[in-house]
Amino acid sequence: MTRVRLRRHRIVNRRHAAVAVLALTASLLVGGLAASNATSAPGGPPVEAKVNALLAKMTLEEKLEQMQLLSDGQITEADAQKGVGGVFSLTDPQKINDLQHVAVDKSRLHIPILFAFDTIHGFRTVFPIPLGEASSFDPGVATADATFGARETAATGIKQVYSPMVDVSHDPRWGRISEAAGEDPHGDQGANYSAADKVVASVKHLAAYGQPEGGREYNTTDMSTQLLYNLYLPPYKAAVDAGVGTAMCSFNAINGVPGCANQETETDILRGQWGFDGFVESDYTAVAELRACPPVNPNSGPCGHGVAADGPQAAQLAISAGTDMEMVSTNYVDFGRQLLAQGKITLREINDAVRNILRVKFRAGLFEHPYVDVSQAGAAQLRPDAVAAARAAASKSMVLLKNDNSTLPLDSTKNTAVIGPLGDDQHDMLGPWWGTGRPEDAVSLYTGIKTQSTGTTTFTKACDLPNTEPPQYNPADDCPAGAGFDQAVAAAKSADQVVLALGETREMSGEATSRSNIDLPGDEQQLIDRIAALGKPFTVVLFNGRPLTLTDVAAKSPAILEAWFPGVQAGNAVADVLFGKVNPGGKLPVSFPVNIGQVPIYYNHEPTGRPCDITSKYNSRYRDLNTCDPLYSFGYGLSYTTFSFSNLQLSSATMSQRGSVKARVNVTNTGSRAGDEVVQLYIHDPVASISQPVRRLRDFDRVTLQPGQTKTVSFTLDRNDVGFYDNMGKFVVEPGQIDVYVGDSSQATMTKSFTVSR
Repeated sequence: MTRVRLRRHRIVNRRHAAVAVLALTASLLVGGLAASNATSAPGGPPVEAKVNALLAKMTLEEKLEQMQLLSDGQITEADAQKGVGGVFSLTDPQKINDLQHVAVDKSRLHIPILFAFDTIHGFRTVFPIPLGEASSFDPGVATADATFGARETAATGIKQVYSPMVDVSHDPRWGRISEAAGEDPHGDQGANYSAADKVVASVKHLAAYGQPEGGREYNTTDMSTQLLYNLYLPPYKAAVDAGVGTAMCSFNAINGVPGCANQETETDILRGQWGFDGFVESDYTAVAELRACPPVNPNSGPCGHGVAADGPQAAQLAISAGTDMEMVSTNYVDFGRQLLAQGKITLREINDAVRNILRVKFRAGLFEHPYVDVSQAGAAQLRPDAVAAARAAASKSMVLLKNDNSTLPLDSTKNTAVIGPLGDDQHDMLGPWWGTGRPEDAVSLYTGIKTQSTGTTTFTKACDLPNTEPPQYNPADDCPAGAGFDQAVAAAKSADQVVLALGETREMSGEATSRSNIDLPGDEQQLIDRIAALGKPFTVVLFNGRPLTLTDVAAKSPAILEAWFPGVQAGNAVADVLFGKVNPGGKLPVSFPVNIGQVPIYYNHEPTGRPCDITSKYNSRYRDLNTCDPLYSFGYGLSYTTFSFSNLQLSSATMSQRGSVKARVNVTNTGSRAGDEVVQLYIHDPVASISQPVRRLRDFDRVTLQPGQTKTVSFTLDRNDVGFYDNMGKFVVEPGQIDVYVGDSSQATMTKSFTVSR
């Protein structure tokens, strides 16, 4: 892999700060999009002087308008002329320019609008979903995605993106796990987001949005202080350290306090502890949702949390907590003057919010360059370098879960039957949050295989997976067994090798797509059973946005390739792996359960007084499962070659509380072809004042090795690795033993220990 040395992916004040996979993603995406804490705007006096001078000229109404964020369906020329602060989801560069001209030319103070969009894993050139990118364990993948996404987004006049999403999740039932980087908190701006090809990033969703009760979207979250600080806040902190310009507060309540009315997370932590000086926008109608739902008319509009009696109180709570900009709902504009007159909010709170917004606009260069060259917007999309990067990213993101009898790689000279509802699909390859990507941009699996094979390639759909969303969605419509299965069996009989393209549609993952059952949809398992009965070699290629329960799939399938939703180059990238042009080296950033009853199951769980033991009764186990482990563990992934680890060494048997210890290990390619291995280092603190997780990923390194080649990989551990936050939110480093584990997954057994001294 291309290794960007991060000096451990943890919370440190560095451009590439991160804490394992998710914080790594946060900081690298911010770096690709454009991070800047610059104190000067391009070509002028210090930003703060400009902000204060403009703020002094503003009326209260103009300030409240700056605190308003409208959707593409809401915005009018009248809003632009009044001085609306932001607009999101408008992607037509001509319309963006037209509205910007109204704001700059016709508003009293000529303040430009900040246009925003959800560029999550690409704008027009769609990369793999973030969960897939995390599987690459390659910092370069996240950086490439953010860099090209920023270039394409900025070319249309959009200067803010609502990414990265860095929510840690332990629950595959939650649909938005597809947008995050998994169950561990380890890593889109550049040095200056005023650059023409950069945008300001918005890290989201503050905070702990990825852990709703029951995995049910928008549900409440309840957790201890130490759990919040140790597991869920680190990715946000990494993004702030990397210079992220804006942040989005979350729909969910944390310990009873909604994210957009949460002074602890928005003001005390984000600004007070971390020094964030950008602005915070609410999520979609999240301010209105602070209200209680009226019992007489529960359908009167967004409502729900019950911490505010009405719109004025919702605005009061959000403004006082530190939510600077309200998305879609209009409580700030409607009730701001009233609240100020009543003394329920202060002019300082309003001024602080507007100052934060203006600061970002000045840093973004909007006052100097508010318009976009419409004639060049199209030419910036789907450029060859971006498409090539998307193909490389997709192949690096795939995880080989099973490969009995060397079923893979396939022989490109043999006849191949591509079978399954996703085999010749373009629509679903883009995954949820597909930006402005179009199905015609995507390469299907059938096309990719046919292009690379010199044998005959056939396609049989077998069944349909309807592209519908609730309430229209009916699980009974998913891949029903029927005549198509008979056709699939006939096609398989006529081929030398079979590829089954199965999984989810893109509508089954993403926001508002929680599922109580994460088996393969519909009768896809029956299709596997029918093909398996033929006794021919076949491979299951999975397209999905979450971990699935694959116990029955694994029992019947000789080979399984987890492809996630790979993006515009899906078919080419999967074919690269299937035919061995690319040796898969991805690893799972999230555990795959044996069945849904194990959820939540994750590698970095805390110990218990009676740990799971399938040989006895009175311990923490499921009586109907003969395992304590997931089906596939965090960090797991196979290759077409084999690797071994040896000679783990620590530079010292002791470490002072402000010192460091270096770990070194040899990794050898013991197979017959070149390949990538992800060397993973975990620690465990066996005795601490607060029970520590049984494993904590502290570093990783994806290395490429030729057959027979050995490399020595080094990692450095210090106080940031061995310390933790207590239940007062205080970071502590305690003396005692630290166990170090190194290997190819969270199940690594090679171990050494050192002692942290007083």
